[in-house]
Amino acid sequence: MTHASPMRVLVTRPQPQADEWVARLEALGVEAAALPLLHIGDAPDAATLQQAREAARRQALVMFVSPSAVDRFFAGADAALGAAFGGSGPLAGSTGPGTQAALLRAGVPAAAIVSPPAHRQRFDSEALWRALLALQLDWRGRSVLIVRGEGGRDWLAETLRQQGAEVHFVEAYRRAAPRLDPAQQALLADALARPSAFCWLFSSSEAVRQLPLLAPQADWPAMRALATHERIVDTARSIGFGQVDEVGVAPAAVAKRLGSLYTIPRP
Repeated sequence: MTHASPMRVLVTRPQPQADEWVARLEALGVEAAALPLLHIGDAPDAATLQQAREAARRQALVMFVSPSAVDRFFAGADAALGAAFGGSGPLAGSTGPGTQAALLRAGVPAAAIVSPPAHRQRFDSEALWRALLALQLDWRGRSVLIVRGEGGRDWLAETLRQQGAEVHFVEAYRRAAPRLDPAQQALLADALARPSAFCWLFSSSEAVRQLPLLAPQADWPAMRALATHERIVDTARSIGFGQVDEVGVAPAAVAKRLGSLYTIPRP
């Protein structure tokens, strides 16, 4: 039997990921609502992105930083591109289960995907690098493409370069301020007015940083949140959130964490 959380979880991922997460959380008995704090826009240079798609087959590794990176990279690609990964083609790098699932939907064979093991608690570039190390590859002279939005961390790129790889970036999308519709604006107002009735779920530091711009007068110390990485925990605390707990990168982990943090009413 499932039991509803005593508070509503606000899923702040961009669309369509937010709606997907709401559905998965509600299937686990958690009341949830989508409140995207980032808008995903088109690539800043469509021609450069297309050139990167055409060059993908010649890479040793194509690393995708997020599900949005996968979706935007493959959206305008040849339908056969996904199947070109693996074998004599490139590996596909993923930092977490959401990106891995997006790669599978794009037609990339599971055997071609390198990602941190699902049982791990940490999903980031460092965890992906540990998974790549297990393959014992010689990176000298190999070409690597990192597919991302505008900007981002360069840790993995620098690590690969130190191993002799040639690393290139392509920006497949832009991150922009959220575009809240009237229903979402009302939801935000309700969450600000009744902080004890809501729990924010953060998967991006950049999304967290949108909140003071949206609601500069909010009582952040009264708010509580779950965040999927320690860096995001630190960001939420830096804007004043009173209670922030780290949680695993899966809906089931969120449901379990809620159950341990807050009382779950039983009918």
